[in-house]
Amino acid sequence: MLSVDEDALICDFAETYHILDLYSLPIDLAAVLACGLREDSRIKMKISGISFPLRTLFLAAVMDNTAWLKWAKTKDAEKGVNQPESVFNQLLKPQERKKTFLSGEDFETAKAEFDKKIRLLGRE
Repeated sequence: MLSVDEDALICDFAETYHILDLYSLPIDLAAVLACGLREDSRIKMKISGISFPLRTLFLAAVMDNTAWLKWAKTKDAEKGVNQPESVFNQLLKPQERKKTFLSGEDFETAKAEFDKKIRLLGRE
């Protein structure tokens, strides 16, 4: 878990067990406590690759089904138009990650590369 996201594990220990110094614990106790973290803890969600707690996904599915049942009784449903969008599917879409830079020099290098690509696209 430490190799996946040390900060997430530290936050989970602080929130769940009120332990601020993870490294002060014996390793076997830290392992037991890490396994005991709830399924929607930061580290377990990151390891499983989900962005939202299971409860949120269930609620989105209920909301989608309710909206669809309401829509199914309309004239739009008879024509097959204006079907409600799925909140569940929106939650499952990969989230766009923002680019971060470790230094101003890294930013300037990336900016120069981006500007070069933009200039090349403008010529085509």
